[in-house]
Amino acid sequence: MTPEFADPSTSSLPLWLIRQGENEPVLPPELGSVAANWAKAQGFIGRPGQICLLPSAQGGIEGALFGIGPAPKPSSRPARERFSLARAAEALPPGSWRIANRPDGFDLTNGALGWLFAQYRFDRYKRIEPPKARLICPEELEPRRLIAMAAGEYLARDLINTPTSDMGPDELEQAARALAQRHGAAVEVIHGEDLLTANFPMIHAVGRAAAQAPRLIDLRFEGKGPRLTLVGKGVCFDTGGLDIKPPSSMGLMKKDMGGAANVLGLAETLARLGLHQSMQLRVLIPAVENAISANAFRPGDILTSRKGLTVEVNNTDAEGRLVLADALALADEEAPDLLISMATLTGAARVALGPELPPFFCDSDAVAAAIQSAGLSHDDPVWRMPFWEPYEAMIEPAIADLDNAPSGGFAGAITAALFLRRFTGQARAYAHFDIYGWQPSTAPGRPKGGAGQGMRALLHALPEILS
Repeated sequence: MTPEFADPSTSSLPLWLIRQGENEPVLPPELGSVAANWAKAQGFIGRPGQICLLPSAQGGIEGALFGIGPAPKPSSRPARERFSLARAAEALPPGSWRIANRPDGFDLTNGALGWLFAQYRFDRYKRIEPPKARLICPEELEPRRLIAMAAGEYLARDLINTPTSDMGPDELEQAARALAQRHGAAVEVIHGEDLLTANFPMIHAVGRAAAQAPRLIDLRFEGKGPRLTLVGKGVCFDTGGLDIKPPSSMGLMKKDMGGAANVLGLAETLARLGLHQSMQLRVLIPAVENAISANAFRPGDILTSRKGLTVEVNNTDAEGRLVLADALALADEEAPDLLISMATLTGAARVALGPELPPFFCDSDAVAAAIQSAGLSHDDPVWRMPFWEPYEAMIEPAIADLDNAPSGGFAGAITAALFLRRFTGQARAYAHFDIYGWQPSTAPGRPKGGAGQGMRALLHALPEILS
């Protein structure tokens, strides 16, 4: 599925964005009294998402009113509902529509992007009709940029939504290769036993019990400038290993490669915009399935990582940080200007902030401020949490350098982030995103299912960070 705007040369109908007043809608004067009387008769007051079709004298439709709620109050708080214009895409009759007015305080960019997001349908296994209403991109916006962001989101959603029967390590590798082929990137993949020869022992340990071999996928894009390396957790299914998950926790584990899906989605957007040419972009994905077999890694095992640090396995269900650690160690050897990891890593992050506000951790105040500000400005919110130094002792067991699953249950997202940071140090700045990668219920522009998180925040922050 490809995001697209309507052809601006086609005939179109006007869509008026209407504020909600004290007791009635605030209609532009050019709509006239007939439209005002009609809106009143239909009970239209400009509530968010409310639609009123305007009839023509010939009995057809000559336009529509779309409610966007009261004028926003001066505040740094995000809007209660993101991508509200996506409701229009879902509800309007088929055809081409153009936005007829520009209300103060309405974010037209995110409105148009939300319309593109609303077109998405995951129809690999069942035919699902997308909305038939198409938007003509407002002339003051850049359609290529909006389509590139939507294409990255679509890719992330597709990868996450696909069940492991069709999205194991083999298929995730093929998705990465397809992206590389589209954009001229080089690909190197280390499979199976070769991981041991190449010194990626923890990726091998986690994935060795599965039918499909574990692997490390390495994409390099041609470009010059600062180094940006993205590392995405690619656990295509997580049974929990020998510390097996209960069925209620295993049901969504096809999404445990959401970090990989998100870094591939971000790379897709960067490449479509040509931004990869002004940087040295690298994408690393440790792709495994955490399965159960006679050769599965065990609780109590001591693993020696690529960096040489030893890790005591106190829970085989804390496998994501193990595979990320080897990939981060490799990435850090090049001392990139910005090193980013994205992973569906801890339930603690969801308990703390819920499913749609992912925490991130960063060792640079300037980089963190740029990311958080960009996220709030572009409806891709993220929230900084601390690398809290006093908790370092919690990840240091008695018989190894590190513990992959500290007991006690406290500060789970922080201790996981601290664990990962132990495998960095040479990068100029490091940021880790503990995403959920899933929309639990349908919202405007975001159907239930796989979801991108943090991609657009990073996209808009990168120019400032890498300048």
